[in-house]
Amino acid sequence: MSRAGARPLSLAAVLLLLLAACSSGGRDPDGHRSPDRWRPGPGTAWQWQLDGPVDPRTDVPVYDIDGFENTAADVARLHRDGRKVICYVNAGAWEDFRADHAAFPASVRGKPNGWEGERWLDIRRLDTLRPLMERRLDMCRDKGFDAVEPDLLDGYLNDTGFPLRPRHQLAYNRMIARLAHERGLSVGLKNDLPQIPELVDDFDFAVNEECAQYGECDRLRPFIEAGKAVFHAEYALPPSAFCPQARRLGLSSMRKNLRLDAWRRPC
Repeated sequence: MSRAGARPLSLAAVLLLLLAACSSGGRDPDGHRSPDRWRPGPGTAWQWQLDGPVDPRTDVPVYDIDGFENTAADVARLHRDGRKVICYVNAGAWEDFRADHAAFPASVRGKPNGWEGERWLDIRRLDTLRPLMERRLDMCRDKGFDAVEPDLLDGYLNDTGFPLRPRHQLAYNRMIARLAHERGLSVGLKNDLPQIPELVDDFDFAVNEECAQYGECDRLRPFIEAGKAVFHAEYALPPSAFCPQARRLGLSSMRKNLRLDAWRRPC
């Protein structure tokens, strides 16, 4: 049929075409369709509190809190105050104090990592760890979190008791990012500075500890250059020693106590 003789589309048909067009675009580097998830930009202020009941009085747009220790009501309270909320979970070590600790077989538990009750995980065992991490990320999603901070994504740089290689860490970290994105959660790359060039496209922001102390903050530039926040904390240096560089780079920096209670000194 020629264009001149075609019937005009009904309103319903037009709406269906628009819906199909919208649903076909926007894909992540891993090929999955990208949901409308939160993407924090450089310089976004934050609070990081993993110890004690969350103090909601800090006037910042982002809170990073423990996923197990906080409830959906705690997340909703922060949302009512206009905050985005990040779910802290440990993705690289077994913790004997978590509700799901018995689900981790002894075969994936390695050497102690220096924190009481924790042991490194054998991240080569994707078949075993995937369903366990899926359940943890389901918990974050179901409690209403906007994003996840998976801790200890750099086991290959440590004495874990397993022969971990960079390729194992890349595969594991990308799996974690993919699982988070499948649940509509943003996800941050925690430390793992050597692999930032390879992982910056897979993650929505970075979380870093003590890059200034060790003279490594420049290695976080790829996130800033990609328009992604770097949430950064120092424990030993005074703000005067790291804030000038943090401002130049666009980092979201503050000094924290090592136990990560409510106290903070932002740049």
